[in-house]
Order: sequence, then C-alpha cells, then structure tokens
Amino acid sequence: MQVTAISTPRYPEWRWRITDYAGETVEESNVGFPSIAAAVAAGTERLASLNVVDRSDAATRPWHPRPGRR
Repeated sequence: MQVTAISTPRYPEWRWRITDYAGETVEESNVGFPSIAAAVAAGTERLASLNVVDRSDAATRPWHPRPGRR
C-alpha cells in the first residue's frame, strides 16, 4: 500500500490518499492539510491503524518495453 498527498485546483489543501499496488484507491481523507508532509504523515498513521495487507496484483503496464532501451 502507498500513501500519497494530492491537491487539486478545486480543493487546494493537501489530502492523503491510500492506494494498493494495483492503483485502486483504498481510502482518501476528507480533511485538508497545510502541507504535503502533514498530509502524508496523517495518511501513514491511518494506514497503520487499518492493519491491512495488500493482496492485489501490481498494476500492469499497458505497453511493452522495447529491447535495448531504458
């Protein structure tokens, strides 16, 4: 699971979002935070309190890497 901070023009305060490794949103905060760090810290605390294990498959790429290129 990952915790990220998000902000949009419509809602400029930072919020945290918990996603699984498949990219699905597990939970998102309703409360705004003044900084990215504060949002991620609060989201990390929430993730720990959920006590869940991510059993999802990792997201697959919609494209195939080309040989010899990075």
